[in-house]
Amino acid sequence: MLISKAYAQSVEMSGNVPATLPNAPSATEAFIWNMGLVGLLVAMFYILLIRPQQKRIKEHTSMLQGLKKGDRVVTAGGLIGRIAKIKDGEDEVQVELDGGMTVSVLRSMLQAHGPRVSAGKPANDSQKDDKKKDEKKKK
Repeated sequence: MLISKAYAQSVEMSGNVPATLPNAPSATEAFIWNMGLVGLLVAMFYILLIRPQQKRIKEHTSMLQGLKKGDRVVTAGGLIGRIAKIKDGEDEVQVELDGGMTVSVLRSMLQAHGPRVSAGKPANDSQKDDKKKDEKKKK
Protein backbone atom coordinates (compact mmCIF):
# COMPACT_ATOMS: atom_id res chain seq x y z
CA MET A 1 0.00 0.00 0.00
CA LEU A 2 2.71 2.48 0.94
CA ILE A 3 5.41 0.77 -1.10
CA SER A 4 5.16 0.24 -4.82
CA LYS A 5 4.91 -3.34 -6.06
CA ALA A 6 7.84 -2.81 -8.43
CA TYR A 7 10.20 -1.81 -5.60
CA ALA A 8 9.04 -4.69 -3.38
CA GLN A 9 9.67 -7.20 -6.18
CA SER A 10 13.08 -5.81 -6.95
CA VAL A 11 14.20 -6.16 -3.32
CA GLU A 12 12.96 -9.76 -3.15
CA MET A 13 14.68 -10.69 -6.42
CA SER A 14 17.97 -9.06 -5.55
CA GLY A 15 18.42 -11.20 -2.45
CA ASN A 16 19.23 -8.21 -0.21
CA VAL A 17 16.68 -9.24 2.41
CA PRO A 18 18.53 -10.31 5.58
CA ALA A 19 17.52 -13.66 7.07
CA THR A 20 17.37 -12.22 10.61
CA LEU A 21 17.26 -8.74 12.02
CA PRO A 22 20.70 -7.46 12.98
CA ASN A 23 20.01 -6.79 16.71
CA ALA A 24 17.27 -9.35 17.36
CA PRO A 25 17.55 -11.22 20.69
CA SER A 26 17.86 -14.96 20.66
CA ALA A 27 14.93 -17.13 21.71
CA THR A 28 16.52 -17.73 25.12
CA GLU A 29 17.01 -14.01 25.75
CA ALA A 30 13.42 -13.26 24.74
CA PHE A 31 12.13 -16.02 27.04
CA ILE A 32 14.18 -14.67 29.98
CA TRP A 33 12.85 -11.13 29.41
CA ASN A 34 9.25 -12.40 29.26
CA MET A 35 9.64 -14.45 32.44
CA GLY A 36 11.24 -11.44 34.13
CA LEU A 37 8.20 -9.32 33.31
CA VAL A 38 5.86 -12.04 34.61
CA GLY A 39 7.92 -12.19 37.82
CA LEU A 40 7.71 -8.40 38.15
CA LEU A 41 3.90 -8.55 37.84
CA VAL A 42 3.68 -11.27 40.49
CA ALA A 43 5.85 -9.19 42.84
CA MET A 44 3.66 -6.11 42.26
CA PHE A 45 0.48 -8.09 43.00
CA TYR A 46 2.03 -9.38 46.21
CA ILE A 47 3.20 -5.95 47.37
CA LEU A 48 0.05 -4.04 46.40
CA LEU A 49 -2.73 -6.58 47.08
CA ILE A 50 -1.79 -9.68 49.03
CA ARG A 51 0.49 -8.27 51.75
CA PRO A 52 -1.86 -5.44 52.90
CA GLN A 53 -4.80 -7.87 53.06
CA GLN A 54 -2.78 -10.31 55.18
CA LYS A 55 -1.85 -7.44 57.51
CA ARG A 56 -5.52 -6.43 57.92
CA ILE A 57 -6.53 -10.02 58.66
CA LYS A 58 -3.77 -10.34 61.26
CA GLU A 59 -4.84 -7.08 62.98
CA HIS A 60 -8.50 -8.16 62.98
CA THR A 61 -7.63 -11.55 64.45
CA SER A 62 -5.55 -9.99 67.23
CA MET A 63 -8.39 -7.52 67.96
CA LEU A 64 -10.88 -10.41 68.26
CA GLN A 65 -8.58 -12.32 70.60
CA GLY A 66 -8.18 -9.27 72.85
CA LEU A 67 -11.91 -8.72 73.43
CA LYS A 68 -13.27 -8.96 76.95
CA LYS A 69 -16.55 -8.35 78.75
CA GLY A 70 -17.52 -4.67 78.87
CA ASP A 71 -15.62 -3.60 75.73
CA ARG A 72 -17.45 -1.27 73.38
CA VAL A 73 -17.75 -2.77 69.91
CA VAL A 74 -19.17 -2.03 66.47
CA THR A 75 -20.68 -4.85 64.44
CA ALA A 76 -20.46 -5.24 60.67
CA GLY A 77 -24.08 -4.06 60.51
CA GLY A 78 -23.19 -0.81 62.28
CA LEU A 79 -24.67 -1.66 65.70
CA ILE A 80 -22.78 -0.18 68.65
CA GLY A 81 -22.86 -1.80 72.06
CA ARG A 82 -20.94 -3.42 74.89
CA ILE A 83 -19.96 -7.06 75.18
CA ALA A 84 -22.21 -8.68 77.77
CA LYS A 85 -21.02 -12.28 77.45
CA ILE A 86 -17.98 -13.74 75.74
CA LYS A 87 -16.41 -17.18 76.05
CA ASP A 88 -13.16 -18.39 74.55
CA GLY A 89 -13.68 -21.00 71.85
CA GLU A 90 -17.24 -19.91 71.00
CA ASP A 91 -18.13 -18.17 67.76
CA GLU A 92 -21.00 -16.17 69.25
CA VAL A 93 -20.75 -13.10 71.49
CA GLN A 94 -23.61 -11.46 73.40
CA VAL A 95 -23.63 -7.70 72.73
CA GLU A 96 -25.79 -5.39 74.84
CA LEU A 97 -27.17 -2.50 72.82
CA ASP A 98 -28.53 0.78 74.17
CA GLY A 99 -31.78 0.29 76.06
CA GLY A 100 -30.84 -3.08 77.52
CA MET A 101 -31.44 -5.12 74.36
CA THR A 102 -29.01 -8.03 73.96
CA VAL A 103 -28.18 -9.62 70.61
CA SER A 104 -26.00 -12.55 69.59
CA VAL A 105 -23.27 -11.61 67.13
CA LEU A 106 -20.72 -13.77 65.39
CA ARG A 107 -17.29 -12.94 66.73
CA SER A 108 -15.92 -12.45 63.20
CA MET A 109 -18.56 -9.77 62.52
CA LEU A 110 -17.17 -7.42 65.17
CA GLN A 111 -15.33 -4.68 63.30
CA ALA A 112 -13.88 -2.35 65.93
CA HIS A 113 -13.59 -1.97 69.68
CA GLY A 114 -12.31 0.48 72.24
CA PRO A 115 -13.20 3.77 73.90
CA ARG A 116 -13.15 5.68 70.61
CA VAL A 117 -16.12 3.69 69.30
CA SER A 118 -19.11 6.01 69.48
CA ALA A 119 -22.05 7.04 67.41
CA GLY A 120 -21.06 10.67 67.74
CA LYS A 121 -23.27 13.70 67.40
CA PRO A 122 -25.27 13.96 64.17
CA ALA A 123 -24.25 16.89 62.01
CA ASN A 124 -26.62 19.92 61.90
CA ASP A 125 -29.25 18.32 64.11
CA SER A 126 -30.15 21.31 66.27
CA GLN A 127 -33.29 23.41 65.96
CA LYS A 128 -31.27 26.63 66.30
CA ASP A 129 -29.40 25.86 63.09
CA ASP A 130 -32.69 25.15 61.30
CA LYS A 131 -34.15 28.50 62.45
CA LYS A 132 -31.04 30.37 61.26
CA LYS A 133 -31.30 28.71 57.84
CA ASP A 134 -34.99 29.62 57.56
CA GLU A 135 -34.23 33.25 58.44
CA LYS A 136 -31.48 33.43 55.81
CA LYS A 137 -33.81 32.03 53.17
CA LYS A 138 -36.46 34.67 53.91
CA LYS A 139 -33.97 37.52 53.52
